[in-house]
Amino acid sequence: QVQLVESGGGLVQAGGSLRLSCTASGRTFSSYAMGWFRQAPGKEREFVAAVSRSGGNIYYVDSVKGRFTIFRDNAKNTVYLQMNSLKPEDTAVYYCAANRNYYATGASEYDYWGQGTQVTVSS
Repeated sequence: QVQLVESGGGLVQAGGSLRLSCTASGRTFSSYAMGWFRQAPGKEREFVAAVSRSGGNIYYVDSVKGRFTIFRDNAKNTVYLQMNSLKPEDTAVYYCAANRNYYATGASEYDYWGQGTQVTVSS
């Protein structure tokens, strides 16, 4: 099994940037597609972005296209989410997740989850 640990969250002003990191244990990181999700208070967990095993295919939710970038470094067992032009509505706890099969947009399709990191964007 895989353990995932997120880092990089914080408090920023609207228009600012953050880079989230998710580091995985084990030596089979490249066997998993990786995704980022977020959850705001009182709302369901929302898909944000996903990247395939090789890093060659990506998918974003419409609300972050052009602002967020997902990428991975398999040699470091790490997936990143670069967030630019942040908006207050981006405020949430952000989670990374691993999928044994294929990158997907549904939370139920992922097999392993990190503990989450808080992102707060002020007006």
